[in-house]
Amino acid sequence: MKLNKNDWEMLWGEDGPYSEAKIVINARILDDSVSRVIVEVEGNINPTTFKIVSKFRDKFSDDQMINEILDTAVYRGKEFGYQIAASYDEFDGKPSMERAQAKLEYMKKSIIKMHRFAMDYLGIDN
Repeated sequence: MKLNKNDWEMLWGEDGPYSEAKIVINARILDDSVSRVIVEVEGNINPTTFKIVSKFRDKFSDDQMINEILDTAVYRGKEFGYQIAASYDEFDGKPSMERAQAKLEYMKKSIIKMHRFAMDYLGIDN
């Protein structure tokens, strides 16, 4: 399949969006102190990959993470693509960071699987 210029830009354009998975640590401040710290795992998927995988969702019927991404991701514009919050956990030291790291690895593998499918569909060598 040949991509038009817009679809190509929405896949790997110079100005984004690009896919990513990340851990974000948020300090919730209430009045004059930190009330709690939250560890979140988030991801962004470029729109062209998201669109292709959505079109062939039936090929991912047994993949819980990809289905979660397709069901809950929200389009945040060209800069961010489709954004998903994969986990939200109150920081409790090492245990919460280990849970976040495990979820991050799972998300990275899912995004890579989505990219591989889109690249195969588009005939792009990797």
